Amino acid sequence: MQKYEDKHMLIKWLAIGFLVLLALVIIVTLYVTGTEWQQSQVHRDFVAEQQTSTDEVGKSAVIVFSRSGSTSVLANHIAAKQNARLIEINAKDYDLGVPGWLSALADARNHVADITPENLDLTEFDTIYLGSPIWLYSPAPPIWQVVQNNDFSGKHVVLFNTFNSKFEQTFIDDFKKLVIQKGAISFEHQYVKRGRMGAQLSVFEMLSVFDNKYPG
Repeated sequence: MQKYEDKHMLIKWLAIGFLVLLALVIIVTLYVTGTEWQQSQVHRDFVAEQQTSTDEVGKSAVIVFSRSGSTSVLANHIAAKQNARLIEINAKDYDLGVPGWLSALADARNHVADITPENLDLTEFDTIYLGSPIWLYSPAPPIWQVVQNNDFSGKHVVLFNTFNSKFEQTFIDDFKKLVIQKGAISFEHQYVKRGRMGAQLSVFEMLSVFDNKYPG
């Protein structure tokens, strides 16, 4: 009888532990995805307010993939400073929401992605800025796919990233190798650490930090 009761109690506590863990996972998931939705709205509004149109485009292009819009804000800022054409990359697998967030976690270290547009005509540009968030210390998969799909012969390439915690240099080095293999004649890495959710730099602070680090 005692053994039966002990076994029953163990099963009970295991079930309680599982339910608590499940509840925590759900809470974290809803918090992260909800925060991303809120951030995306702030970023869209900021870009809409700051955006200016011009028919004159220089010899630079800014190509960006962004989920919640943080890297997109920086891309618009760079495009305005450099009088560059802005090209946004879409990846439906990583749309905002729980499915997209889970896909981003699962694919974070991948170098392939389903993107739109797939191919770009970059012949008129001398300098190409490539922007993405950092996922699990590596540039997000869609920006790797951009490089795989396109010819960068004779181009100066600048990778720029926003991130919450850090990046690992080995992934940046691998990205550089790929860019050079695709014909680029130079490579530079620019980045801004915004900080963890709930304690991030504001949009204005992020852009100020970037301009102080990279005044050109």
